[in-house]
Amino acid sequence: MTEPTPSPKAFSTTQLLLLALICVGFAVAPQLIVKAPNEPTMGLVQRIFYFHVPCAWQTMIGAFIAGGASAVYLFRGSEKARQVAIAAAELAVVFGLCVLFTGPLWARKAWGVWWQWDVRLTTSALLWIIFVAALFAERYGGPGGPRLSAGLMVFGAADVPMIYISVSLWRTIHPKTSVVPTLDPSMRLALWTSVLTFTLLFAVLMSLRIRLQRQRDRLAHLTMRAEDAGLFDE
Repeated sequence: MTEPTPSPKAFSTTQLLLLALICVGFAVAPQLIVKAPNEPTMGLVQRIFYFHVPCAWQTMIGAFIAGGASAVYLFRGSEKARQVAIAAAELAVVFGLCVLFTGPLWARKAWGVWWQWDVRLTTSALLWIIFVAALFAERYGGPGGPRLSAGLMVFGAADVPMIYISVSLWRTIHPKTSVVPTLDPSMRLALWTSVLTFTLLFAVLMSLRIRLQRQRDRLAHLTMRAEDAGLFDE
């Protein structure tokens, strides 16, 4: 009798180690945030900064990875690159939604309005829309959907540098990137602890999502072979 194939582990040793570090980060970061001094102008609401900025960082990382992997797929036809691109794009959308949700909460207190058509805000919203469109194209675009999706992801990745430098090139009400080195040391410690924790979370989610995409593609391939063999015929 053939021995059954063992089920794959839910988490690898590396993933378990990263998850442990993430738990430590999520336990330590709030303590550092509470101990950090209030910003003189905005007060307590400025603490959204410690969540908003790390999410923005992961959004840009996801967009860059998706764009790079999509370029490899377009030029070499690598299915592994397509799987990486899809995983990274989904994370860019998830973290981007967190950015677009926390930003207005912060803006309402800082600027007195929920939204301004500021260059950085507009380009950030555009990035999120591009990657949502790319995922829709991948799933519902038919035979040409994957290549259309990859093209959109490359275009979206090109928007990331524009988002970063927008506060330096144009007059904007959004804080400049140069503000971070001027922060109080305790505020910087809280920020970088949050950034590191969210980056580790991104890495774990990315690895799990790539594995899921590979399993989905394998299932789709096996289903197609079964249909060609007439196994589903009545």
